[in-house]
Parts: sequence; structure tokens; C-alpha cells
Amino acid sequence: MSETYTGGCQCGAVRFRIEGTLGEASICHCRMCQKAFGNFFAPLVDARHEDLNWTRGKPSYYASSDVVDRGFCSRCGTPLVFAYRDYPLIGLAIGAFDEPGRVPVTKQHWTRDKIPGFEKLHALPGGAEDDPEFADVIAEIDASNHQHPDHDTKEWPVAPQLSDGKDR
Repeated sequence: MSETYTGGCQCGAVRFRIEGTLGEASICHCRMCQKAFGNFFAPLVDARHEDLNWTRGKPSYYASSDVVDRGFCSRCGTPLVFAYRDYPLIGLAIGAFDEPGRVPVTKQHWTRDKIPGFEKLHALPGGAEDDPEFADVIAEIDASNHQHPDHDTKEWPVAPQLSDGKDR
């Protein structure tokens, strides 16, 4: 039975819809994935090209090697795609799905490049959102959130919030 999945980038300029069955969901620890996602690993799930429809905008692509292209939103930078050229499947960033919890990860790749200490992350103490000292800061962030909601919208904001980064 076919299922429907939706997702997109942080600003909403690029949105996708999948009508079909997802393939393998994995995390990749290779150095290229770490750099592309700016993270410990890249969480990706396979989908068939014919099941994927870009419903708003399309990703821009960077050729990270002679055989792989990586798609991202050129407006906000959200990583979206890992694509082998001429391959029937496309890897989509699990975090870009509107309901990422529906995509359980079942495998790891390139574990030789795993960042030391990765296995201990789950045991770290909670974050600032649990600390009353940061309640005002968290409330301000929540109240001024410019992130696109986790669902399709008829319209995309005409002028999404962009920052020149001068105050950093």
C-alpha cells in the first residue's frame, strides 16, 4: 500500500511530496555527509524518483564527488538530497520530512568515520529548554520563529526573514 509523505526546507521555499513506499532509512557517518549536513552524520531515506514530486521550488545541487550530487535550499541552506547520478533511488534528508518520526532509521554507513563519542550522545544531560534560567530566551525564540510550518501551505511568505549576519 502506498503512503504519502511531505516535507521541505526550513524557510519553505522548497517543498516535496512522496506518494509511495520509502526504502532504507540510514545514517551516514562519512566525512562528506558530516560536512554537507554540518553534523555528526547525515540521516537519509531512499525514495524512488517517480514517487517524488517537488511541490514548491526545487533544490540547488552541489557535485560533492564525480558520482554524487547533494541538493539543498539555495535560500536557507537546508540539506535535502543525496543523489547518485543515474540511480533509480534518491536519498532525502529525514529531518526535512514534516513527520520525521515516521521514518525509523535501520542502518548505519561509513562507520569508520564515526566521530568519537557518538555512542554517548544519548547519555548527555538535557538542554537549555529544561533550565528555568533560560525560560525567557526560549520563549523569545518560540515567539519569533520564522521557520516554515511542518505542513504544506498554499502560499509561501513573499519576503522570508534573511539576516546579513553582521551582528555575529
